[in-house]
Amino acid sequence: MFGTLASGDIETGRLRRDLRITCNLGFSCGGFEDLGMRLEGAEENREVVAETAPFQVERPLFQQTQKLVVGYALTSKKKKSFLQPKLEFMARRKGICFVPIDLNRPLSEQGPFDVVLHKLLGNEWQDVIEDYQQKHPEVTVLDPPSAIKRIYNRQSMLQGMADLNLSDCSGSIYVPKQLVVLKDSASSADRVVEAGLKFPLVAKPLWIDGTAKSHQLFLAYDKRSLAELEPPLVLQEFVNHGGVMFKVFVVGDIIKVVRRFSLPNVSSNCEKAKANGVFKFPRVSSAAASADNADLEPSVAELPPKPFLEALVKELRTLLGLRLFNIDMIREHGSKNVFSVIDINYFPGYGKMPDYEPVVVDFFHNLAQAKHKKRHYK
Repeated sequence: MFGTLASGDIETGRLRRDLRITCNLGFSCGGFEDLGMRLEGAEENREVVAETAPFQVERPLFQQTQKLVVGYALTSKKKKSFLQPKLEFMARRKGICFVPIDLNRPLSEQGPFDVVLHKLLGNEWQDVIEDYQQKHPEVTVLDPPSAIKRIYNRQSMLQGMADLNLSDCSGSIYVPKQLVVLKDSASSADRVVEAGLKFPLVAKPLWIDGTAKSHQLFLAYDKRSLAELEPPLVLQEFVNHGGVMFKVFVVGDIIKVVRRFSLPNVSSNCEKAKANGVFKFPRVSSAAASADNADLEPSVAELPPKPFLEALVKELRTLLGLRLFNIDMIREHGSKNVFSVIDINYFPGYGKMPDYEPVVVDFFHNLAQAKHKKRHYK
């Protein structure tokens, strides 16, 4: 049949019709790169396939299968920042296909999926995912809702950090003292003194609910300024760190670190200088706040030691039960390798990490290989 396609209009039309069908069924995710697929659009893709098919196709298109199908349930904002065209293109080349999950249909009726990638809030969605996990244990869910829920509460987020086994590493980790305020910030001043917290204090909303407000941070310089804060919140001792924060991105076993500008060191007489009101933190998480190319003191700019980070991330993966997260760390000013973990975020903005696409693709490719080996040795 393929030997007469170039001269047979009927066969050409039939082939193009079949190609349209395969695209509609989603097989285009499975790697049409060998057939000359480009990113310029579906119509152009279809023409390129039709022209090259007589010379390159060695088996029916319907026999082509996906190596890994990833069903995703993301907010529109997260989808836009994460599923960039470059990422999807690189993923297709490795046989990885991203398929949207229809939230208006039962999840068990969709797929089949090899992986479910999600970042949605709410008890209803948590129930859906947990039920799906029980019925489909063969599907990898990234990540378990119960583990994610812990990260959304800043009271439980950092619990257990003191028990991490980092004794053989070239660094040490701790969590700044903190206090949870559920109501009446003004009357919390006495509790701050009783808990032994020293001003200034970083004030953070207790719950991370996906809104911009949940990521707003303030610096309270004295007892009176606490009355201006809106509970529920967490008060955390401010640690001088040279104005640089390290964002440690974790994608499975892969670790990437970037520097971000943060607040400068605070002097001991800050209470007198800032007695009125609170100071709002700048957005240190944005890519615009990058300090990677800044002219900084070596003692401030030096990245945490690699063995230390590898040990820390390994321990945290076990403690948290997560594979997609990032750690906000600071180095105590004047120390060599004494660090504080001040925040942990689930499925962070990987788009802010330089060259995130190959990192994410490698992660899913490793998942595909692991699943293939598991099926092969059953």
